[in-house]
Amino acid sequence: MKNVLNTSKKGILMVTMFATLLSFANEVSFFKIENDAERTSLTLNNVKQGNLLSIKDDNGIVLYKELIKQSGIYTNGFDLTSLPNGSYIFELDKDVEIQTIPFTVSSNTVIFKKEMETTIFKPVTRVKGDVVFVSRLSLNKAPMDIAIYFIGAESAFNEPELIYSEKVKDTENVSRIFKLTGKNKGHYKIVFTTEGRVFTKEIKS
Repeated sequence: MKNVLNTSKKGILMVTMFATLLSFANEVSFFKIENDAERTSLTLNNVKQGNLLSIKDDNGIVLYKELIKQSGIYTNGFDLTSLPNGSYIFELDKDVEIQTIPFTVSSNTVIFKKEMETTIFKPVTRVKGDVVFVSRLSLNKAPMDIAIYFIGAESAFNEPELIYSEKVKDTENVSRIFKLTGKNKGHYKIVFTTEGRVFTKEIKS
């Protein structure tokens, strides 16, 4: 049993680390808001079919969600004045990023705070054979926890086994290469935790 455990800990090898230089132009807002007394018109640029648009309250509860049906420019009208007083966000979940538009409702008045719009870049995982490439951009150098689990042969009775963990700090560009070795057939799960969100990637071997 001891040998098996030792082997499992060596089963994933971080081969190297490298910095990927990425540049993103974020000067131009990705949305346009037009407010009138009863309705808010939201226009989003460069959306893709399958992107998810949501409205969430300050507790993260989803009040509205919609799958974008057509790529290009999205426009829709919303009656936000009936929402209870409080803070909310529009959230656009795209392939590799999540964009948020915060707004508040007070006494049937809707106020958008353009300067507080944010973009969270998701961890990107690419698999080639038994090698896993991970990259992630964070302009505010937000911490990120990486945890990799081996689950074994596909069965509801197998408990995930943590075989690697790391906390990344003070880094704008994160790049990692992992080599999955020393295990029998099964699958791995990589869990990324950052900025109050959890992203997962499952890999079958």
